[in-house]
Amino acid sequence: MKKFQNIADKWLLFLLILLWQATVSLGLVKPYILPSPAAIVTELFSSFKVLVYHAAITFTEGIVGLLAATLIAFITALLMDRYAGVKKALYPLLVISQTVPIIIIAPLIAMWFGFGIAPKIFVVVLVCFFPVTISLTDGLSEVDPELIDLLRSMGARPYAIYTKVKLPYTLSNFYSGLKIAATYSIMGAVIGEWLGGKAGLGVYMLRARNSFALEKVFASILIIVLLSIGIFGLIKWIQKRTMPWAHLQEDDHQ
Repeated sequence: MKKFQNIADKWLLFLLILLWQATVSLGLVKPYILPSPAAIVTELFSSFKVLVYHAAITFTEGIVGLLAATLIAFITALLMDRYAGVKKALYPLLVISQTVPIIIIAPLIAMWFGFGIAPKIFVVVLVCFFPVTISLTDGLSEVDPELIDLLRSMGARPYAIYTKVKLPYTLSNFYSGLKIAATYSIMGAVIGEWLGGKAGLGVYMLRARNSFALEKVFASILIIVLLSIGIFGLIKWIQKRTMPWAHLQEDDHQ
């Protein structure tokens, strides 16, 4: 059933691309409004070296920001789980922080940190920090309290409780938040590049848009999508290696 669904999804995507190509080829939509898939792929190959150069910069910003956000989120979640006062103080602030559009505060970040790579990484951290922190915090709070009491009755210290029970228990929540953050990481880097920079896919897109070269814009969008999917797939692969029991359970249900 799952194999059939995958085949159906691929055919649906193929038909949508075919319909898109036919719509532009028949003149129903002008190429300067929406370029055809063929034109986008052609542009992708003709500007491949330039796109790879800009993509490498954006990818570096996204990965470094994601790793930094994960580290900060991990420490923050542990502190909130360990100390109730810290959770009461920080949790509402985390939620409120997500109500402020990142596109509004990003110019301030550029003013504070300049136009180098630092503000782009900082934007990625801001975007990726929240989902990882909340997922980890909720996962740590959902551990069976009776199991924790059992370990305490056996003289287990907090370090042992976290390493033996809490952290393994919350791995599923952690990877759920991390996969969400992964899809945001490249987008956050591009937003940072929009606000000032010399290179990166965001800068490339702005230059292409100002030149009305929509093929270049859509080619860069395609690269952004592929990078985001690649990071998502990498995290999913790591999850499969660190949580083999979860995939065994999925196979049993199928």
